[in-house]
Amino acid sequence: MAPLKVIGAAFGRTGTEGLRAALNKLGYKTYHMRQFWEDEELNPDDFYEAYIHRDQADWDKLYANYDAAVDWPTCNFYKELIVKYPDAKVLLTVRSADSWYESAKNTVFKASTTDMRPPEGSRMASFLRMVSTVPLDGLFVDNEAFADEERIKKIYLDHIEDVKKTVPAERLLIMELGEGWTRLCNFLGKEIPNEPYPSTNSSEDFQKLIRTFENNPETATLPDGCWSN
Repeated sequence: MAPLKVIGAAFGRTGTEGLRAALNKLGYKTYHMRQFWEDEELNPDDFYEAYIHRDQADWDKLYANYDAAVDWPTCNFYKELIVKYPDAKVLLTVRSADSWYESAKNTVFKASTTDMRPPEGSRMASFLRMVSTVPLDGLFVDNEAFADEERIKKIYLDHIEDVKKTVPAERLLIMELGEGWTRLCNFLGKEIPNEPYPSTNSSEDFQKLIRTFENNPETATLPDGCWSN
């Protein structure tokens, strides 16, 4: 389905799961990290290799079944993707650094440091290798580094500023968490749906997911609204 028409440049925990649901409602087929549990053709190892060797990445292959992409690891690749897909529009969802850090600490950080030991060579093992390396460039699995709240918040804010400086203004829409349909639909040239903007993946839902993995990491599956909102 590639080329991508919409590229999400925002870190997870800024509403990326709600944005995925919104884009799907608008007619796109949207990649999000949760797709690894819904699309067996997606290989976590391919995204890991693209992160390590970006100059060799086959972006059309990675996103073959999608025309929109949000969340990690897409936000790590946004500079390469905006060059590869010059007609794509870019979305940057934002929230305060304080609320983002608190949400990330209670979800992705907690999941990344949970002692899950899936069988070597399993899909879950490949997924965990990717998510321990790519999101926040591996800092989620570094207890000491992530505990430095000011450093982590600065990385988050620097990423936002980097996106603003890198993406041409006419291609970029910056959305506040929970903003709703209007500016998104106007930016993408879509009609506003006659239903509320999706709201999914609270910290409480994420913590239930963590407990599911801890109880049975070999067969755990992701519920609706998972991994990073």
